[in-house]
Amino acid sequence: MSKRQEMDSQGDTVIDEAKLEEGNVKRELGGFSRKLITAIAIFMSAFHIWVLGFYPVTPWILYTLHLGLAGVLVFFLYPMSNKGLRNTIPLWDICLALLMAAATGYFILEMDELIYRIGVAPTAWDLAASAIIVILVLEITRRTTGMILPVLAIIFILYARYGSNLPGILGHRGYNWDRILSYLTSLDAIYSVPIGASASFVFLFILFSSFLNATGASKFFIDFALGVAGGTRGGPAKTAIISSALFGSVSGNSVANVVSTGVFTIPLMKNIGYSPRFAAAVEAVSSTGGQIMPPILGSAAFIMAQLVGVSYLEIVIASIIPALLYFLTVYIMVDLEAVKLGLRGLPKSELPVVKQVLVKDGYLVIPLLVLIFVMTIMKASPIKAAIWAIASTLIVTAWKKATRMGLSRILDCLAKGAESALGMIAACATAGIIIGVLNLTGTGLKFAGLVISLSGDILPIALILTMLATSVLGMGLPTTAAYLITAAVVAPALVQMGVSTLSAHMFVFYYACLSAITPPVALAAYAGAGIAKAKPMLVGITAVKLGLVAFIVPFMFVYGPSLLWQGSIWTILTSTMTAVIGSIALGSALQGWFWGRKANALSRIILGIAAIALIKPGILSDLIGIGLIGFAFLLRYVIFSEKVDDSLSSTKF
Repeated sequence: MSKRQEMDSQGDTVIDEAKLEEGNVKRELGGFSRKLITAIAIFMSAFHIWVLGFYPVTPWILYTLHLGLAGVLVFFLYPMSNKGLRNTIPLWDICLALLMAAATGYFILEMDELIYRIGVAPTAWDLAASAIIVILVLEITRRTTGMILPVLAIIFILYARYGSNLPGILGHRGYNWDRILSYLTSLDAIYSVPIGASASFVFLFILFSSFLNATGASKFFIDFALGVAGGTRGGPAKTAIISSALFGSVSGNSVANVVSTGVFTIPLMKNIGYSPRFAAAVEAVSSTGGQIMPPILGSAAFIMAQLVGVSYLEIVIASIIPALLYFLTVYIMVDLEAVKLGLRGLPKSELPVVKQVLVKDGYLVIPLLVLIFVMTIMKASPIKAAIWAIASTLIVTAWKKATRMGLSRILDCLAKGAESALGMIAACATAGIIIGVLNLTGTGLKFAGLVISLSGDILPIALILTMLATSVLGMGLPTTAAYLITAAVVAPALVQMGVSTLSAHMFVFYYACLSAITPPVALAAYAGAGIAKAKPMLVGITAVKLGLVAFIVPFMFVYGPSLLWQGSIWTILTSTMTAVIGSIALGSALQGWFWGRKANALSRIILGIAAIALIKPGILSDLIGIGLIGFAFLLRYVIFSEKVDDSLSSTKF
């Protein structure tokens, strides 16, 4: 029996993704309740495909139904607490779902007149509907993503009401409850850019991910990665990197990625000799990197395109070099860890043959190629690209009986896609509350001024403050919510200090993604720790070490936009080549292993400085970096260090 078959047969490696997230676990329903939920979820997905692809409706109707249907599904699927009823829907949740439906229906029926009253002269019924929506949005967010984001939103709502009592720059004239509640359900708050992007772009890509997963594409990614890298030293860890990068680009969710691929890769890494801590960290870092991996990236990237005012394709192109540096550095560090531990790859007899994998299941990549073709060659919108990708999935899977999708499988994909999007929709709506308060009070610009003031108008200090703010706000939050809040509060300050809008938002986006592996609350790292049975905090610390290049690169592309594919081709190519050398040097410095020998403290410091100099674009910094690497190379022969075993040196890289 192969390693793959052994792992697939072990029931104790199956982990419930919901238990690794901050929100409550889903109910396990059957009978009429399950059928009703499935019907609503199918309608929700079909509605989005229809109105976005064939019969457009006004944004107000799309946004309100998008949130309303999500709210109903959350109250049916998620209990009030983990101790709540798991096999039935209690009466109070049915009432809450009906309230959500009633308020949504009111907003749609009153649309023509409501858009003129909202935030200005609301009626009593307007206020009642607004209050219901605001309260229920906070509750569905609490149930799906945890307490952090709703508490933060409540603080902002209280700030809108009582901010007039605050002294100094953060004070404002104050607003009454009628104005606040009405404004929060306008197109400048809950139904603003976050929920707009969620309803139009992001939902369709989550739906595409649901269809692609149903084809067995995730198994193909793992088998392909195992065939490519499984036989090299430390092969299972390299398999985790490749498969998580491929799968993570589609899933856009670091925790989902860890659970999907980690149940196979983490035990394999442990079996060949990696420590549980290191194995879990590799999977967490690789899965988190999937959110910055082209061509799809995470859902926040779609919102970034809206906020920055550029095409999504520009966001994809800008992410290519940073993603390359990220995964290259992790790969180098994994390889050096294998050298230090004397690890080898899996026997050839236990590995899939790449050619056979491609011949058998390579057609499953066609929908991804269609997606890229439609966005890059045809230059169509992400909406059209996602619909074409879904359609192509149905077509290519019809080639083989094993993957052919009948009506029941298609309906199942539609239902699962809608259910997978619920946490994201709730987080976007609650982030909209925070953005609405910032718009109402004008505090967004005040925050920008505060950041500039605290930094003394010194850009490096402002960047560090932004990094810290995003990391803190991202603790326990979905990437989308962490990005949205920081982008609204801090990114304008960076723009005022001369940073390009794209660089400022990419800077924030990166740290929002990295919050998934940054202690003390690192959801992706904790998910990996649960599978590996390792200590979560140690996994988080190791994950930060492995992903350190991603903490450095954002600072570098602020000063050198060539890393975001901006500038002349020559500048982009030279910046990329030197940054690649810098990434290798960084991996050597962090692992303490350089050119076949253990590196001493001095060599590691020199290599670390060289790495930073090389990753930063610029002729002078590149020359300094190359010179420091040359000096470290000389020290390798001058200062005694332990030589690596010749048998390991010859092992396939």
